[in-house]
Amino acid sequence: MALKPRKVVIVGAGHVGSHAGYALASQGLAEQIVYIDVDKEKAIAQALDIFDATVYLPHRVLVTAGNYMDAADADLLIIAAGPLPDISKGQTRMDTLGQTVEILKDVIEGIKSSGFHGIIVSISNPADVVAHYVQNQLGYLKEKIISTSTTLDSARLRRAIAQEIGMDQKSVYAYALGEHGESQMVAWSTVTIAGKPILELIKEKPDKYGKLNLCAIAEEGKAGGWHILGGKGSTEFGIGAAIAEVTRAIFADEKRVLPVSVLLDGEYGQHDVYASVPSVLGINGVEEIIELNMTREEKEKFNQSCKTMRENYELALNL
Repeated sequence: MALKPRKVVIVGAGHVGSHAGYALASQGLAEQIVYIDVDKEKAIAQALDIFDATVYLPHRVLVTAGNYMDAADADLLIIAAGPLPDISKGQTRMDTLGQTVEILKDVIEGIKSSGFHGIIVSISNPADVVAHYVQNQLGYLKEKIISTSTTLDSARLRRAIAQEIGMDQKSVYAYALGEHGESQMVAWSTVTIAGKPILELIKEKPDKYGKLNLCAIAEEGKAGGWHILGGKGSTEFGIGAAIAEVTRAIFADEKRVLPVSVLLDGEYGQHDVYASVPSVLGINGVEEIIELNMTREEKEKFNQSCKTMRENYELALNL
C-alpha cells in the first residue's frame, strides 16, 4: 500500500498565510503545501520563497502555487484570506466582516467546485463569525471546520501572566474564551500555575500573588495582537505557530486540548454559535468539547461574547 503524503492547501498568500505555510514546512507537518490567491504572482512568489528554504530545513516539502482543483485530494485547507483591520481608523476585527464575506463568497465557490472533503481551519477575521459563515455556506460537518480563534490569544494571555509572576509561560495554563476579539474573556477560576489554581495561590501567598491585577492581565492578553499590528503592520509568527499546533494535533491524532472556535450545540448553554472553548482535536477534527466550570460572573461574560458573535453572524448571512 502506497503512503499518501500529507497535503495542505492555504487560501491567501499574505502575511498570515505565508507564515502559516512556513511554520508547517519548518516543523515537517506536511509533504505538500499549495498556495491559492487571487494575486497569482504573489502566490507563486511565496511558494518559491518557502520552497527555497526547505533546502536547509530538516524535512522535504513540495511548496507550489495552484488553484482550487488542487484541493480535491488535500487533507487540510487553511483559509487565510481577508483584510487586516485599519487601526488608524480604530477598526476592530469585527469591522472587517463585510470585506471578508465578499472575499469568502469566491473562496466558498472554489471549495465547492474542488470536491474538497477534508478538514478546514479558518484563520481569517473576524475568526469565529467567519468559521460559522463558511460552515453554513458549505453545509459542512461542524466537527470538520474550526477556527484557531483564541489559540493565539491564550498564548498571549499565558505570556502576560508569566511575566507578572516571574515564571515560564509553559507552566501557566489559561484560556482566553469566546471571541477572538474585543468580547473575549478569561475564566480566572480555571487558570492554574503548574496545576494549582491561581486564585488559591493569591490567597495562600498574598505577598507574591496578591498584587496581581487580573483585569489588567486579561486586557494585556487581549491587546497583544494590537501591540504587534501597531508596531509592524501585521501579526505573523504567533499565528504561524498556532496553526502549526492545530495542524499537528489533527494530523498526529494527538487528542490534544486546544482553545479553538467550534460550533456549540448545547455546550456552555449555547446553541448555533461558534465560540472558542477548550476542544479535543484529532484526526477527525473536533472530537470533544471540554466544558469548564465557570463562576456565574464568568458565564455572563462568556454569554455576552457569544451574543456578540451570534448577532454579527446574522449580519454576515444578509451581506
